[in-house]
Amino acid sequence: MASDLRVAEGPFGPEVHPLGRAVDHMVLYVHGDPRLGGTPHDALPMARELSRATGCTVVCARYRAAFPAALDDVCTAYAYARERGPVALAGKRLGGGLAAGLLLRLRDEGVDLPVCAALLTPLLDLTLDAPSLLLNAAADRTTDVDVLHRRAASYAGQAARDEPLLSPLHGNLHGLPPLQLQAAGTDVLLDDALGFAARAARSGVTVDLRVHEDASALGLAQTGATAAFLRAHASARRVPLPSDSAR
Repeated sequence: MASDLRVAEGPFGPEVHPLGRAVDHMVLYVHGDPRLGGTPHDALPMARELSRATGCTVVCARYRAAFPAALDDVCTAYAYARERGPVALAGKRLGGGLAAGLLLRLRDEGVDLPVCAALLTPLLDLTLDAPSLLLNAAADRTTDVDVLHRRAASYAGQAARDEPLLSPLHGNLHGLPPLQLQAAGTDVLLDDALGFAARAARSGVTVDLRVHEDASALGLAQTGATAAFLRAHASARRVPLPSDSAR
């Protein structure tokens, strides 16, 4: 029900606040769509579900559509959320890549990391040379690969495409918090999720990898799986979050 939540425009994007609950954690959600576009307001349906399922305030980060400005904006939004409590991180498509880039930047700068991060069909390699971009092009009706190449070139600008903060798949993944990666077996970005999960696991990072049959199966499962992951790792920090049974 909408009455159990309040949506307000915050300084770094729209925020979803649960009503009638003590909020112990924040979630920073970084939006993204198959065309590397969209706005933080497009993320509100997902943000509402995450807030309702976790009892967290969810901040939908606003960012400029160019690198490295986008990462700077997400970093500023994270600092804002971190002032209000421990932060769990989530991001989808380009937002998933930005979330992963944020983890690398925070780690390298010695800033406290989020308690965990959930990356949903993330774009983690702007070189765009993964086999799944070709092999799944016909099966993935959500993404036009030609458009993806054009938008990626515009977003990257003059940056080297394998720059780790732009393409976290090429980065050092040691020391990251627990990660969840979700993808569909038919997604053109499948290899980004698989490759990142494998490299993170080899670096000693706790990884929860979930590959769903197709986009429909992913859509049905991703919100519940993400919320459960965020709750579990927030609880591990000894700050309890509401369970589904408390809703």
